[in-house]
Amino acid sequence: MKSKIMMQLLADFELKQTESEALITKEDATTEEIKAKTEEVKAIKAKITAQELNDDGKEFDDKGEIVKEVIDMKPVNEPIYAEPKSEGKVFNNFGEQMLAIVKSSTPGAPIDNRLLAIQNASGANEAIPSEGGFLVQKDFSAELIKNIFDTGVLAPLCRKVPISANSNGLKMNGIDESSRADGSRWGGVQGYWANEAATVTATQPKFKQIELNLNKLMALYYATDELIQDSSAMGAVLTEAFSDELKFKLDDAIYRGDGAGKPLGVLNCGALVTQAKETGQAADTVIYENIVNMWSRLIASSRANAAWFINQEIEPQLYGMVLSSGTSAVPVYMPANGISGAQYATLFGKPVVPIEHASALGDVGDIMLGDMHKYLLADKGGIQSASSMHVKFAYDEMTFRVTYRVDGQPVMSKPITPYKATALRTLSPFVTLAAR
Repeated sequence: MKSKIMMQLLADFELKQTESEALITKEDATTEEIKAKTEEVKAIKAKITAQELNDDGKEFDDKGEIVKEVIDMKPVNEPIYAEPKSEGKVFNNFGEQMLAIVKSSTPGAPIDNRLLAIQNASGANEAIPSEGGFLVQKDFSAELIKNIFDTGVLAPLCRKVPISANSNGLKMNGIDESSRADGSRWGGVQGYWANEAATVTATQPKFKQIELNLNKLMALYYATDELIQDSSAMGAVLTEAFSDELKFKLDDAIYRGDGAGKPLGVLNCGALVTQAKETGQAADTVIYENIVNMWSRLIASSRANAAWFINQEIEPQLYGMVLSSGTSAVPVYMPANGISGAQYATLFGKPVVPIEHASALGDVGDIMLGDMHKYLLADKGGIQSASSMHVKFAYDEMTFRVTYRVDGQPVMSKPITPYKATALRTLSPFVTLAAR
């Protein structure tokens, strides 16, 4: 027999399943309705799984009341089974938690209750082994994320927006401004010089909605059986491997992501300004005139925080870049650790940062002048992990997976037309150079 709670859950599950099947065949059913009903079914399914663990070893009468508790004396694989040390921190290191996940996924072994303690502390009931794994303990999760933002290049410079535990996205209002001409500032606000008792035309700002929906960034790691036995060594390797790979993929998406299942990158955003090459300019070159023109297209409000992001193939040309005046020449490019003692070289006083994600020399994106403070990056702090012994079984290796949910896009969706200019030249926080 089953417990009273289990019988109710099964009845609810059958009802929701029937409703879900009916909704799928309904012609006018929307995607949102079907998705919401599917989530209800999954939630009840997760509760049933949890209740099965609670009812294990008990006998019930036909009304669902406990008759007696049966103790199973058969031996089982022994997992790490200890009471949580304190809320939020139940494992000594990342490797120890990964080892617990491995043992808990072994057939015949019960789930380590420390893993369940982390799930309960996080209010999660859907992250069960059969449906995606376990949440990484908070301090290890924070360490992984910290490493991503400490060792990354672009991500640490972005404006970070945290998303609450009960949300999977963020909507925020922004000013829809594309011109500084009269009547266009703040999207439509205009002031007037008026005579006494005179009236003026009413105006108002125009807003746009910025929407960020969390995307899933995943990484896999294969650990040998020998490494698994040493939880400390495995923890160190996993932390470095995962944080390095997540850092690389996140920076790459910020720079060139297409926005489909990943953040919208600077090179693909509507606000990007692409400066034309000079007439007769040789292929695969960057010259002083390019630098001057790119600097002139950077919106003034971004000059304090801007930096140059380049492919290292450009550096030899930068070292020879000078401003000639008669018989003398003034260096334009100031190398790092020279007279200035700076970490990075500079152009126009702004850091020159080599990044792997810049395009090949001569292609759009091989050099970009950008203010990354004008890029929004939203994440949901926790990292989820899972393991599998089946993928690399023949090689005596265990597969580990981590998942990080994040999204991002530039604040501006289009370039700005300046108030006064001798030519129609748009400005932006992000400026790149056309293909050469």
